[in-house]
Amino acid sequence: MSVAPLGKPSTSGGGADWPPGWRTMPHGISVGRYIDPGFLRLEFDKLWTRTWQAAARLDEIPEAGDFTVYNIGDQSVLLVRADESTVKAYHNVCPHRGTALGEGCGKFENSQIMCPFHGWRWNLHGENQFVLERQEFRGGQLQNSDVALKQVKVAVWAGFVFINFDRNAQPFEEFIAPVRDIVEGLAIEDMHHYWWKSIPVPANWKVAQEAFFEAFHVPMTHPQLEKGGAEVVRGLRDEAEFTHRYVAYETYAQGHGRFYGGKKTPMAGHINKQQQQGDPLEDMANRLMMLVDGMDAMVLKEDVEVLRSLRGKPIPEGSSLGGEYVKALYATAAAQQRPMPKPVPEILGMWGGEVFIFPNLMILPQAGNAMIYRVLPDPVDPDRCTFEIYSTRTYPAAARLERATVESVTDLHDPEQLRLIPRQDLGNIPRIQKGLHSRAMRQTWLAVEQEKLILNMHQELDRYLTAE
Repeated sequence: MSVAPLGKPSTSGGGADWPPGWRTMPHGISVGRYIDPGFLRLEFDKLWTRTWQAAARLDEIPEAGDFTVYNIGDQSVLLVRADESTVKAYHNVCPHRGTALGEGCGKFENSQIMCPFHGWRWNLHGENQFVLERQEFRGGQLQNSDVALKQVKVAVWAGFVFINFDRNAQPFEEFIAPVRDIVEGLAIEDMHHYWWKSIPVPANWKVAQEAFFEAFHVPMTHPQLEKGGAEVVRGLRDEAEFTHRYVAYETYAQGHGRFYGGKKTPMAGHINKQQQQGDPLEDMANRLMMLVDGMDAMVLKEDVEVLRSLRGKPIPEGSSLGGEYVKALYATAAAQQRPMPKPVPEILGMWGGEVFIFPNLMILPQAGNAMIYRVLPDPVDPDRCTFEIYSTRTYPAAARLERATVESVTDLHDPEQLRLIPRQDLGNIPRIQKGLHSRAMRQTWLAVEQEKLILNMHQELDRYLTAE
């Protein structure tokens, strides 16, 4: 199997013989793509079996013998750190009678993969080492190669392990090319586990991720971050300086995209005028602390401490508070031997923005930190998905790194399990899914600029779903 040739995504609305409820239009998305079990099955058949997808972070398997399991639909992949520089991906199945070889994550004893049913064994490179009563199989002629573990295509990049089930898959280098330089410039490969949470969400996987494809939900969803804008949206004032209007959106081939604030990011010292109260340094610190308290990702408490260390220091002519803050961040990181993003305008302008990697990975970078979202479809129910949040950061050279382990969230509204900003975002998503079932709703409407990443994603999805 292979996808259609690369090129400009189709705008024809997907398959000509599809039901109207499955189609992509130039100005909106038919609701059937989010609620129809048949469309979900089509995605599993033609998207998830053919596309490159982020199966894990390397932090999940830091040492030889470590393994983790990635499940997508009814398919399961065993990811194994075979040695310091090699990661293997195998179909998670014993060729004897189908037993899953791994569950969750762990470490294989004595560097051997062992079936828990009859004890068949393989080395970490998938080569069979032992078959109980071998002489009884295939007339006594069973070869190790007959029962070697079946491999899945794998690519390691930017600290992620990507897999692809398609033997004729597009080379990963071509798939990732549109966003490679941006992500590599952000030092995502040097970032490691800080925390990781998995959240069951009663919504389609596309609904869940599309909530993070634009920034103009901020005034209403996160009023603490844009108070003047929130008051306009609520009809309490006539005008405001909307910071989301500074955000630029770019779409790329392969369904990827990004948005960013450029020179108007908080790191550059931009603060909504309605939120300024006097001391520019304290105003910036207070705004950043809202992100610390609200997420504990992207911006961390120690980053704000670096900002406050500038109090009383003069700002050189031609510079700015934001510029001096960035210099201080880099100076502090250099002293700690802590990796940082490339200090070039395009990369600095991405701080506070997002890079979307098709089909379901979002990277929200900041000053040596990043929040990462991955959304996984439910195997059978289009109204459910699993939403994962990874908080990652670079660490000083002397730091001891921990293996990444996931924490299961049982209630997305619980402040003890999720901080304010994720609760605000995820709180809207079930309401969207409920509304999409309304008989009054046939399609969504998409803003031509603010929501262009959504349309681009669906057009790329159509390219997979209509391929032979």
